[in-house]
Amino acid sequence: MSRRSVAITPDLVLRAYAAGLFPMAEGRRSTRLFWLDPERRGVMPLDRFHLSRSLARTLLSGRFTVTADRDFAAVVAGCAAPAPGRLDSWINPEVEALFNALHGMGHAHSIETWRDGQLVGGLYGVRLGAAFFGESMFSRETDASKVALAHLAVRLRRGGFALLDAQFLTDHLARFGAVEIPQAEYKAQLATALRLPARWETELPPGALEEEVRALRSAASGDG
Repeated sequence: MSRRSVAITPDLVLRAYAAGLFPMAEGRRSTRLFWLDPERRGVMPLDRFHLSRSLARTLLSGRFTVTADRDFAAVVAGCAAPAPGRLDSWINPEVEALFNALHGMGHAHSIETWRDGQLVGGLYGVRLGAAFFGESMFSRETDASKVALAHLAVRLRRGGFALLDAQFLTDHLARFGAVEIPQAEYKAQLATALRLPARWETELPPGALEEEVRALRSAASGDG
């Protein structure tokens, strides 16, 4: 992991992602950014995304309204805001501005989860080729971020993406099938994904969510 402070631009960030690196700040008030290149990387195999029976029911229940790229800036702000169990954030104002710029360039996308017209959860990340680099997620209501993650997986599966980078493996992400792999293996997967075409679906066609839920549930076993 390299911790050299640098001045970065959106174009430089894209080149860094293509090389397997990503930027972070030490805290919300920090003025320094660092490149990270973990020796072990968290990835979420899209063909083994674990969708539990209960989350599948929530996805299809209509409890939440889910959109893509409707309010990217609000999602980043939600990820940066303090939350229970997390008083600080690695997303400082420079990182926030950087990813908003990448969104304007068409390289960063968000999934928003709404309830009664209020934004209650979401996630965002960067897209290059057939690779999607998940950055952060937030939730203000039970299951809101889980629903956003499942919607992301649906879009990536439908769009022909080959890699969903989770950066660091956590217990939470492991429940969805995320695994940890060595740096060299990650970079080999990344190189392959960057050479492949993929499409980002802002809108899901009618029946697409139901079709993907059935496919993911038929592949699941031993969950509840």
